[in-house]
Amino acid sequence: MSRFWKIALIVVVVIVVGAVGFRLLHKPAAEQGAQGQHRGQHKSEGQGDASDKDKDKDTPPVPVTVEPVVKQDVPVYLTALGTVQALNTVTINPQISGQMLSINFKEGQEVKKGDLLAQIDPRPFQAAYDQATAKQQQDEAQLNTAQSTLKRNDALVAKGYVAQLDMDTFRNNVANLVGLVAADKAAVRAAKVNLDYTRIVSPIDGVAGIRNVDPGNVVTTTTAVVTLTQIHPIYVMFTLPEQNLEMVRNAAASGDPLEVLALDRADAHTIADDGTLNVVDNQIDTTTGTFRLRSVFNNAKSELWPGQFVNTRLKVRTVKGGLVIPAQAVQRGPDGDYVYLVQQDQTVKMNPVVVAGEVGDSHVMIGSGLALNDLVVTEGQFRLKPGSKVKALKPGEVPAAPTAADVDKAKKNGQGRQGGRRGG
Repeated sequence: MSRFWKIALIVVVVIVVGAVGFRLLHKPAAEQGAQGQHRGQHKSEGQGDASDKDKDKDTPPVPVTVEPVVKQDVPVYLTALGTVQALNTVTINPQISGQMLSINFKEGQEVKKGDLLAQIDPRPFQAAYDQATAKQQQDEAQLNTAQSTLKRNDALVAKGYVAQLDMDTFRNNVANLVGLVAADKAAVRAAKVNLDYTRIVSPIDGVAGIRNVDPGNVVTTTTAVVTLTQIHPIYVMFTLPEQNLEMVRNAAASGDPLEVLALDRADAHTIADDGTLNVVDNQIDTTTGTFRLRSVFNNAKSELWPGQFVNTRLKVRTVKGGLVIPAQAVQRGPDGDYVYLVQQDQTVKMNPVVVAGEVGDSHVMIGSGLALNDLVVTEGQFRLKPGSKVKALKPGEVPAAPTAADVDKAKKNGQGRQGGRRGG
């Protein structure tokens, strides 16, 4: 081997030995650095847990609107879908046949009892009446003559100037004429009735519907001229389940008339509030398990109209001293209704409640779960969870704007938490 190759081999050996020695010398330091970094990470995580524990403590309270549980007398209602019916419905038919001369009402007009609705041509009936009157007068004249003859001859019978047989004839003639005059009077009354029927008058107070005939038409006794409906007062018919029958009968037996309200189909507002229960039907419908009731309303302003559908509320009793809260305080969960109840430490908890009924359009009565003067959250529930700290506000109250000190404190809390994470 030449000298050059010996020198090259020695150089390669020296380089390999130096590289191995360098790695052996620096391996413990690298592992020590990795272990130190691992311990630093554990320290940072420990600080993060402590920060999370203090997070709720540093979180500002949630502003919410609260209202206390109040006590008041609460009316109990039974609700049902009702139908408005006219107090009386009359279809006007002529009672004689003839030509219609005039229509004396406007469609949709309110008419009074006795008002003229239509006029039938009276001339044929006037002629029949005059003829009957003349016939009566003629027969009455004959009766007077017969009575005078009977009276004169009766004085001559005792003297023998008139035979007894003739006197019987005179008496029978008077009796016959008396009967004939009576028949004439009846014919006159019948003719007068038919003459009066040419004037079609309203039999009730009501509202005229759409007419079915025009002037000039020939009408008969089967022709419907118009239909009248009486709406002052007016009925509202409704049904209730048979399990409510005893409650309704007991309430009605108290002697005081039961109040009934009529609301629109959406229960948005009251249409009429002056109704009273009029009749409870005497049987239960076996196919539906319900019984019918009828209420009567004054309907002075014509709020109710025949055929209209309404929601009815029948007041059966009043709960003295019921516990009442706003309806918006009640939330629905998987286990039933609940409210957020404010506790003495200004935190909230989910409190189960039982709703016993509605109180007007905005409140409910609580059957169990709350006590008088308990504070329940009515606005801001979506930001809450059990244990959340709250700032209680009255209805309509706006939370105060944060002060400079509050802002600085919030910034410091935020910086402290961030510093703890970086320090790890």
